[in-house]
Amino acid sequence: MPPAIVDSPQSWRRLALALLLSTIGGVGMWSVVVALPAVQQEFGVARAGASLPYTLTMLGFGIAGMMLGRWSDRAGIRVPLIAATLVLGAGYFVSSYATTLSQFALAQGLLIGVGSSVTFGPLIAHVSMWFERRRGIAVAIVACGNYLAGALWPPIVQHFIATLGWRATYFGIGVFILATMLPLAFMLRRPPPSHALPEGAATPVGGTPAALGLSPNALQTLIVVAGIACCVAMSMPQVHIVAYCADLGYGPARGAQMLSLMLACGIVSRIASGYVADRIGGLCTLLIGGGLQCVALILYLPSDALVSLYVVSALFGLFQGGIVPSYAIIVREYFPAHEAGGRIGLAVFATVLGMALGGWLTGVIFDLTGSYRAAFVHGIAWNLVNVSIAAWLLMRTRARPALA
Repeated sequence: MPPAIVDSPQSWRRLALALLLSTIGGVGMWSVVVALPAVQQEFGVARAGASLPYTLTMLGFGIAGMMLGRWSDRAGIRVPLIAATLVLGAGYFVSSYATTLSQFALAQGLLIGVGSSVTFGPLIAHVSMWFERRRGIAVAIVACGNYLAGALWPPIVQHFIATLGWRATYFGIGVFILATMLPLAFMLRRPPPSHALPEGAATPVGGTPAALGLSPNALQTLIVVAGIACCVAMSMPQVHIVAYCADLGYGPARGAQMLSLMLACGIVSRIASGYVADRIGGLCTLLIGGGLQCVALILYLPSDALVSLYVVSALFGLFQGGIVPSYAIIVREYFPAHEAGGRIGLAVFATVLGMALGGWLTGVIFDLTGSYRAAFVHGIAWNLVNVSIAAWLLMRTRARPALA
């Protein structure tokens, strides 16, 4: 087998396979969002309780993403991907037979969340090894699989829940996962180029944590805090838009459409952000995305008419889509290539923890106040934390050369 080469046709074929896998496996993050009203009704729980399965899903997704990222650093992506696919399919089968909310939540967290995690952070880290000059756009494209899943799966899941019920829908998703992802996983035999970047080498845009006057652990900690903050804010519309529309009397189907529109626009945003990141770097891209996301959250406050919700949801998708891939790009700019899987996995875990925390807190705030207005304000406050960290780090990149 000839050696793999960075930025080659082999690289783009690998990117296409990774994107397809991410789109299929990404259902694990979105099916529970669409099923939330049906699950709440069947088990007779409050909104915060019904949000618990999503929270556990995201926690399983984040923790397993770190572990599978480190595993793929050592063994390559194929074996972790096959194992995770089997767990994901089993998760949908087990969930479909759950008789209590606790059983459903545990199946979501320990199986569906764990199984779907390989299709984001570990796959992003893997694809980043195949590119050098076009790394930003490549990372953005594979990260789009998560949003493609969000754009394609919610209407499909909502249709089958309405016609067959959520249990039969979950069982069918499990069958589809195993029938499609396993053959694709076996196609990822070739290891990534071993000479993409020398260990510890920097890219033209970045450098090392020392270039920012920080230790590696300090920079990683700031990335983690920024990731949590941005995704607590991001979770409010993404996790609760279906329930929000149902509460306003528009029905869950309208909410599922808005979620699809939001994530379809997020695809455009992610690709554009990858293109921008190849030119201005990950930190600048993160600051732009975080600032625009804050604007979109503010626009939600006066918007409760159907048309305005569609418009603001589209803007939210356009504004925030590039935020999470920016963390992966920052990691590749400031840390050695051989640490990519573990460090990107930790960064993704932070964003997932933020989504999980934000999804649950939004449910709690709704139960306490009876509306989502306070939840939007809560998200805006967290968003400002993310923007502050990105701005501070960016100022240090400008100040350090002057001090040298």
